[in-house]
Amino acid sequence: MGSGGSSEPWVENVRSMQGLWVVCEGQGTMPDGSSGQTLMTLGFNPLTGRYVGTWVGSMMTHMWVYDGEIEEDGKTLALNCEGPDFENPGKSARYQDRITLNDANRRTLTARVQAEDGGWKELMKAEYRRR
Repeated sequence: MGSGGSSEPWVENVRSMQGLWVVCEGQGTMPDGSSGQTLMTLGFNPLTGRYVGTWVGSMMTHMWVYDGEIEEDGKTLALNCEGPDFENPGKSARYQDRITLNDANRRTLTARVQAEDGGWKELMKAEYRRR
């Protein structure tokens, strides 16, 4: 996966915690040349029927807390969260990370932010493939 326009690939190790949680640990080179790390957790809450999780990265101090569901296509997990509005300091914004399982060896992560008009603006897209 390339991150933020970097031509250096990121490596992500994904593992299951006894089928209950999925943990995704990534590392790579940031666009400024420094190293970066990410950690995502994902699981399913049977009481609410929704997916839950978190995302943290070494490049920011905010912990993203996910609440999501599988979309009608059956292969896209839409993870909603709230965080700092990067265009309006001091305010928050609604975000969505979308994980699409393309096939057994490839997935796509698309990050987007909700605009004032209610539409979505894509911020980043990453393609993952199994090694």
